Amino acid sequence: MNQAFDIIIVGAGMVGAALATGLGQQGIRVALIDKAEPSAFDASSAPDIRVSALSAGSERYLDSLGAWHSILAMRATPYRRLAVWDETPNPLSRLLPPSLTEVEFSAEQLGARHLGHIVENSITQQALWQTAEAEPEVTLITGRSVQDLAQDQRLARVTLDDGSQLEAQLVIGADGAMSRVRDLAGIGVTRDQYDQQAMVISVRYRGGVEDITWQGFYPSGPRAFLPLHSAGEQLPGECWGSLVWYDHPARLAQLKAMDEPALMAEIQKHFPARLPELTHIDARASFPIARQHARHYYLNRVVLAGDAAHTINPLAGQGVNLGFQDAQCLQGLLKEARRGGDDLACERWLALYEQQRRPANQRMMLAMDLFYHLFSNAIPPVHLVRNLGLGAARALPFARNRVARYAMGLDDKLPAPLQQMVNRLPGLGSL
Repeated sequence: MNQAFDIIIVGAGMVGAALATGLGQQGIRVALIDKAEPSAFDASSAPDIRVSALSAGSERYLDSLGAWHSILAMRATPYRRLAVWDETPNPLSRLLPPSLTEVEFSAEQLGARHLGHIVENSITQQALWQTAEAEPEVTLITGRSVQDLAQDQRLARVTLDDGSQLEAQLVIGADGAMSRVRDLAGIGVTRDQYDQQAMVISVRYRGGVEDITWQGFYPSGPRAFLPLHSAGEQLPGECWGSLVWYDHPARLAQLKAMDEPALMAEIQKHFPARLPELTHIDARASFPIARQHARHYYLNRVVLAGDAAHTINPLAGQGVNLGFQDAQCLQGLLKEARRGGDDLACERWLALYEQQRRPANQRMMLAMDLFYHLFSNAIPPVHLVRNLGLGAARALPFARNRVARYAMGLDDKLPAPLQQMVNRLPGLGSL
């Protein structure tokens, strides 16, 4: 006998668990499927190597789901300043004073208490898992993967690897960049692999908890610092942090193979001088960087959200924030569909979801691509242009701050003149 639900969500990561919680709170019967449930939080453990910079907009959404309080009760580090600067040596640098090659955003300038929080992905997922589990309308199915998907004019049917079957009006694929649901639904993707990869390094450093996250840009890619929490009473005067080193795959393979003293020496040598003194390297991992976009966000009774629909260059850490924006938008539209008595897979509502989210995601993809190409070379004219751009950002604080408020989720919309400029940007149709 088939189990019947209103919606089946495949993937209980951050985006999938958020959607399950939000839809369950709206009285929609949801099955949330994943191969494994998240590990329990251990306050004494070292931080998860994967962290995200959650924007103020994401915080508001998570708070509406009841998850934000749990995240704060575990571990989350607010950052109040964000700095970006150019580290590329070039003869043209003499034409500009060094002060013009750096831009710093601060919460105080933007009229906010903070710009966002650095949170371990496992903590965000654990908090959202707890909220989903607390919803009577949400059924958690773990230890199972999707083997088959069938659709007709009335229902979608999902077959799991144990042979059991689930039926629902709509299936949501929130199962990541290599989405099984997307493949079974026959939704294609466009994919572009970048020359760089990213290496994430979990470290301890000497000093107090920092309130700034920064990126220095080199021709081989940026090097970034994200502050985390205190290392605790057992390690007085030390804190945790996360480093991100973008470079060519061969260089990162060389770094990954080093022992701790050698890697620490390389970090201290090649990271910006403002990096705090490191005391310990806990973990390291590297991953490829690709831009990927589904050709459609929905097809028949399947709709995609988060990385299943789009992945972007992680330069500004916007991937999970875009995923939460997808979830919030889809959740709101499905609420309206239910209120109107419509089929939850009604094309009217799914098309509206794609109309609202695809352009926003495309604009962020384009912005990250421009950033990547502008900062990933040492060609003198390009070097001068980007330094002039950083200088202009310093000289025009009002416009800079309005854009920053939008990027951080503090404002819902760009100022009208800037929005018109963004809408005219070339290349959106090809992303």
